[in-house]
Amino acid sequence: MNQHIRNWAGLPLLILSLCSGSCGSEAQLIVSDRQPEPAPQQAALKPVPPGQAGPSQELLARLQGKTLQLSAKRTDVQRTDGQRQWLLELHQGRTVLASWPALSGTPSSQGLDRRWSPGNGAPLPQGDYTLGPPEPWGNDIWMMLSPRFDTSRSGLGIHYCNPGSGCLCLPDHSSLLALTAWMQELNLNRLRVLN
Repeated sequence: MNQHIRNWAGLPLLILSLCSGSCGSEAQLIVSDRQPEPAPQQAALKPVPPGQAGPSQELLARLQGKTLQLSAKRTDVQRTDGQRQWLLELHQGRTVLASWPALSGTPSSQGLDRRWSPGNGAPLPQGDYTLGPPEPWGNDIWMMLSPRFDTSRSGLGIHYCNPGSGCLCLPDHSSLLALTAWMQELNLNRLRVLN
């Protein structure tokens, strides 16, 4: 006699016994008194920052006369292709107005010298940058990043990933367009790479 035991997504445990050979066909259903395990709780979704898709007139009115900062940071999340996930964030004080996923560096360059080796495709070095205005770049948008610290790196910018290298690239056009809209409304001309 074979017994098969399964617990499917919190249903009561069922034991089905089948008789084989000359005993004919019979099935027995036994319902266990064991309580099903509770379903795992899903993580609460983070609210979308108010300026994620770009500035609204209401948000711009609330921000009148306030200082905004643009920063980028590497996260601990590693993608399947070997790249580290970055976040490009727009802040007013401690309030996050927008947070866009970003990438920097190629998958094979994540551990290379970020400050002194031009052309190696390493992620952006930590430090402050002057951020140039959005300008056309083929069918895309380019924002020049000029390091405000001593480095041999050059030709850096923010753009759409295609696929990207040592710049800071945004993997979807909507994020790039939202950042461009913020830059057109406000005088965002600095970026700080935090780590």
